[in-house]
Amino acid sequence: MNLAVVLVLAAATAAQEQAAAASPISAFESDANPVAQGRIDELVLGRLKQLGIPPARVCSDGVFVRRAYLDVIGTLPTPDEAAQFLNDSDPDRRRKLIDRLLDRDEFADYGAMKWCDLLRVKSEFPIKLWPNAVQAYHHWIHTAVKENMPYDRFARELLTASGSNFRVPQVNFYRAVQSREPQALAQAVAFTFMGVRPEAWPSDRWSGMAAFFSQISYKPTVEWKEEIVLFDLEQARSPAGMESLRSAAFPDASPVRLAPGEDPRRVFADWLIRPENPWFTRNVVNRVWFWLLGRGVIHPADDLRPDNPPANPELLDFLEQELIEARYDLKHLYRQILNSTTYQLSCVPRSDNPLGEANFAHYPLRRLEAEVLIDALCQITGTTEQYSSIIPEPYTFMPADQRAVALADASIASPFLEKFGRSSRDTGLESDRNNRPTAAQRLHMLNSSHVRQKMETSPKLRALLGSDPKRPEIIVQLYLTVLSRMPTQEELQIAETHVKETWADGGPRDLFWALVNSPEFCYRH
Repeated sequence: MNLAVVLVLAAATAAQEQAAAASPISAFESDANPVAQGRIDELVLGRLKQLGIPPARVCSDGVFVRRAYLDVIGTLPTPDEAAQFLNDSDPDRRRKLIDRLLDRDEFADYGAMKWCDLLRVKSEFPIKLWPNAVQAYHHWIHTAVKENMPYDRFARELLTASGSNFRVPQVNFYRAVQSREPQALAQAVAFTFMGVRPEAWPSDRWSGMAAFFSQISYKPTVEWKEEIVLFDLEQARSPAGMESLRSAAFPDASPVRLAPGEDPRRVFADWLIRPENPWFTRNVVNRVWFWLLGRGVIHPADDLRPDNPPANPELLDFLEQELIEARYDLKHLYRQILNSTTYQLSCVPRSDNPLGEANFAHYPLRRLEAEVLIDALCQITGTTEQYSSIIPEPYTFMPADQRAVALADASIASPFLEKFGRSSRDTGLESDRNNRPTAAQRLHMLNSSHVRQKMETSPKLRALLGSDPKRPEIIVQLYLTVLSRMPTQEELQIAETHVKETWADGGPRDLFWALVNSPEFCYRH
């Protein structure tokens, strides 16, 4: 392997990205200027016009097909899927692709991963789950995403469920909190469903909310690690329990009415999921926007408070109302955002105004999550990874074809996932996941035996080279495989010259390696 050539080719690809801003049209942009397609675009483009910030051009088809696959299902398109989309002349092809992706099974895999990060789905320390419970909990979350369970029902089931942690998976919401004290439970509820961090409220507000969760009991059974989580009516009727419930107070100071013997969690859930609740809908639409655009309308996306206002209040209000009118259909919200011109803008900014990023003047560059990146490496090489758990029951090793995105348990070990910043799932904060690039990550991609072995043993690359097609066809296929787009004429000329001169010395493998190490492969753009 000629490392110098690899570095030159990788640098050339990176340089093209950096030079794209100076070029009228690049591989990352179409020739279409942004036009509002709906209310989302009217609000975003209108705000940018007020600020005097020109929006980026609409992204190219090659960028869009890769972006949509990664953002919706956490998976690269295959070369055939990318080519089919790029050759499609239907003017409605982007909308149709979005609909197809939202209906794929991988949407539930990737969506469940995001919810499991938030809901702290992880075995053992510092989370109180056990592998049996993790598997049941993940399966319930995955099914909810796959069947598009209305979000208000999703939240209510998590808050009000009672039963075995192995047989009623929703009760694991309360077991996946590091403390079982009522205030800690209240803070977990507020953070998850209201976007409120513990430091955001005074202690008296927390104590009033904590009363709703003060009568939860955890009762062991004869089965190891099984617990029954339930509202303890006997405890609630005791003098201490009655006194605690009398202090219950909703965060918005609206009156509380608790009937004798009524589970206070149900009363709280009824208050929470009302359309007029100032936190519930706002929190989830802001989080979905963050998942798709890389930045919340309120940012950070999990820190809603009066002194952290939205960048575009009218946009957030519209998204809230849209979800309420759709009866909390999250796929409807995804579809609205994905079909907007705002989502489909290029990553190449047309202004250096620092307010542009906060106001969605362009699509933000950001590194692939650890799980998505290793799955992409496995996909393009046709290889697999080994995942194992240090907790011996009910499994030790995962199947060879296991996708990282679909792993249920964050305690499953993987040096790659740890190095590339997978979520620890300790707190549910977005900061549990570290997507900042490091020198160790770059060296791993460029010069590790792990990645090198994937390249050298790749059945896909072997099959491609063994077919002995013309050199331009190999180059096109490599670009479609790794970057999901056709090479530009300049790229084709550079690559063809290199491959022609180094065919016997592994020139195509050099090109493959260079593309994998390019920012274009490792980043969303």
